[in-house]
Amino acid sequence: MCALAGGVGGAKLAAGLQAVLSPGDLSVVVNTADDFDLWGLRVCPDLDTVMYTLAGLANKETGWGVADESFGALGMISAYGEDAWFKLGDRDLATHVLRTQRLHAGTRLTTVTAGLAAALGVRSTLLPMCDEPVATVLKTPEGPLEFQEYFVRRQQREEVLGVELRGIESARVPVEVARSLFETEAIILCPSNPVVSIAPILAVPGMRELLAGRSVPTVAVSPIVGGRALKGPADRMLRSLGHEVSAAGVARMYEGLVDGFVLDRADRGEEAGVSGLGMRVRATDAVMRDEPDRERLAREVLSLCSELGAG
Repeated sequence: MCALAGGVGGAKLAAGLQAVLSPGDLSVVVNTADDFDLWGLRVCPDLDTVMYTLAGLANKETGWGVADESFGALGMISAYGEDAWFKLGDRDLATHVLRTQRLHAGTRLTTVTAGLAAALGVRSTLLPMCDEPVATVLKTPEGPLEFQEYFVRRQQREEVLGVELRGIESARVPVEVARSLFETEAIILCPSNPVVSIAPILAVPGMRELLAGRSVPTVAVSPIVGGRALKGPADRMLRSLGHEVSAAGVARMYEGLVDGFVLDRADRGEEAGVSGLGMRVRATDAVMRDEPDRERLAREVLSLCSELGAG
């Protein structure tokens, strides 16, 4: 199976899929458009969130970062007068140091990621959407903001009026991603922000064509439940960008690409609208509160894939 993911929601479903599939049967293509440089280090927030979650190391309270983390280095950075606005823990810092060192040595991000994930015991294949740097820049009334500036430093206060993916025209689908999509029995779009997590993956030149060209089931899971995002600013972004803030609104964004759509029982009233887009709908409890929830939802998604012809 091949999943497209970014952020906490995507990481949770990826972990559920990894738990119910045989080792090595899952590959996860992760958004890298929120990557950025901080204090000379290359930080890949979505990649690391997915990696730590799949490794069983993620902070269960926040969904990101490492559990039982300490922040001694960050405290020292603050003591030197730096604005320590991005919370890099001491164990997390090791990831960024080694990633940056290996990238500077000329190793591709795909290869670096594979090495880090293997060292942490991840049983699935973790793949960046591309090896080239891409940056999500949000257009706001206050001017353009890089994604982490908006998301972390300014705590998502600004209204998002547009999204620019700087560098996307130079990005290429890595051969490992193309191979994973060619060999997979189904494609799963995780419940990640459709604007800043899934859309950048689909925007890599050639990616959408690869997905559309596969004759395997493609199933998406809604990140919107009861008209609200389960986590993060997806609902506000959808509204300010002119999309309907609903499961059906998300389904409409994936029209022509997705065969099946999973939504929460709270949104059963939207089933007909989603079905009208040519998608088979599965209504279930889409909220992943704990590990059993993740595995249950993963099985529901895989069941829908099977109904649509996977395997």
